[in-house]
Amino acid sequence: MPSIQVNIVSAEGEIFSGDAQMVFAPAKMGEVGIAPRHAPLLTHLKPGEVRVQTEDDEKFFYVTGGILEVQPHLVTVLADSALHADELDEAAALAARERAKEALEGRHGEIDIAQAQGELVEAEARYRAAQKLKGKRR
Repeated sequence: MPSIQVNIVSAEGEIFSGDAQMVFAPAKMGEVGIAPRHAPLLTHLKPGEVRVQTEDDEKFFYVTGGILEVQPHLVTVLADSALHADELDEAAALAARERAKEALEGRHGEIDIAQAQGELVEAEARYRAAQKLKGKRR
């Protein structure tokens, strides 16, 4: 079965490198699926789950955003920050979501609305990913 090389990296370092049969990522305009020999693509990522289907299993990662570059035999995720699914903390994500909501409601003095909205989007995505991956962690 054909495969595609996948590299997931962030400022903290390399998160994953290996071959995959399929990759799913949260592009700004919606989720994209990438198979071997996919047409070249360059797009921004929004906070969410990146799934890498290997020959043996499926690996799950959470990214806070970044860039996705696709070449026919290579997928590169340049994430702002990234975590393995087992590093997601549902309670911390819920607390971050509540803090962001409170900031938007003006409970903490002067705020930057755009920044607070961005924090809420990221916290919501992290919380949803933590809930979804709860039973699938590897």
